[in-house]
Amino acid sequence: MEQAEFAVIGRGLIGAAAARHLARAGRSVVLIGPEEPARKGDHGGPFGSHYDEGRITRALDPDPFWSAASRASIARYAEIEAQSGIPFFTEAGALVAGPEDGDFLARVRAVAEAGGLPHDVYGPEALAARFPAFRFLPGTAGCHEPLRAGHISPRRLVAAQVESARRAGARLMPHAALAIEETAQAVRVETAGGAVSCVRLLVAAGGYSASLLPGIAPVRVFARTVALFEVSEAQAAALADMPALVLLEPSGRDPYLLPPIRYPDGRLYLKLGGDPADRPLRSAQEIGAWFRSGGDPQVGAYLRGWIERFMPGLEILSQRLDACMTSFSADGQPILRRLSDRVAVATAGCGKGAKCSDELGRLGAALVSGERAQNA
Repeated sequence: MEQAEFAVIGRGLIGAAAARHLARAGRSVVLIGPEEPARKGDHGGPFGSHYDEGRITRALDPDPFWSAASRASIARYAEIEAQSGIPFFTEAGALVAGPEDGDFLARVRAVAEAGGLPHDVYGPEALAARFPAFRFLPGTAGCHEPLRAGHISPRRLVAAQVESARRAGARLMPHAALAIEETAQAVRVETAGGAVSCVRLLVAAGGYSASLLPGIAPVRVFARTVALFEVSEAQAAALADMPALVLLEPSGRDPYLLPPIRYPDGRLYLKLGGDPADRPLRSAQEIGAWFRSGGDPQVGAYLRGWIERFMPGLEILSQRLDACMTSFSADGQPILRRLSDRVAVATAGCGKGAKCSDELGRLGAALVSGERAQNA
């Protein structure tokens, strides 16, 4: 049986980050979680939302915690890349836009100014002139973060975190966790490939956390459909200055859009997300079925219509869909909690977890190790 001082369940964005922080602090740690499945359609185990090449990263945010957590994580991107030899960050800039007279943009600006975050502010006319490829609704203004923002490959970020942790002595258990048993002396984790015994355990299993730890605060898990729109090399070159975009529309819908990114198939895609309605996933079985489905074609049609209106000059060569999920807490903040002397949980990225996952992992590592960690 594998034994360690610490075990981390969840080989995703937060769990891999926590394992790196523990290992780099000299702790004995086992990271538990399977590899990305070769084929989603016939995979029967757990899925991760990091099986992708594009996530927006930015410090602009209406919430002070998420802005600070993002800044802390972004400041360590270069360190993680150097430790692992795996690049994952592209500095393309990020644009956050919404109604000029709305509360959303006012809060974004207030948080940015309070934190001394460099950014440019554009009114509706200036915004349209600065980003002519986009067709904003009338009255839309924006804040642009040109530096230390853009997009990351979540797949490569997880790989970098795992490799950095491995080089620092962390061991991998590439199997799904099935059950947790806590005793007075240790915590035993049953996996599909054997058991792990540890002194302390951190559960960072995203949408699967509640099924492993029913006693944690309610975690709402929602299905998400993302659309990938293929563009030519020439079109991508013409969009070389395109930032990652987060947009709040007057209707309350909040699409997000990434600039052209090269995917493993060698093609260039713009990624668009923003489901018009929430679709809850209430069990591990529902999560698995959702990922195997490949996404909702009706949402895909909605996203196609949206991008055709928003970027009328875009020449789309092909479109494909993918399934993803997001985990939310009741208050919109991450769940970072000690459940006992030996077990802690770090989950609920609330749709913002990828960019600041290293800070969430650091906080989770400090929590489970009993250290006092100052929040971002």
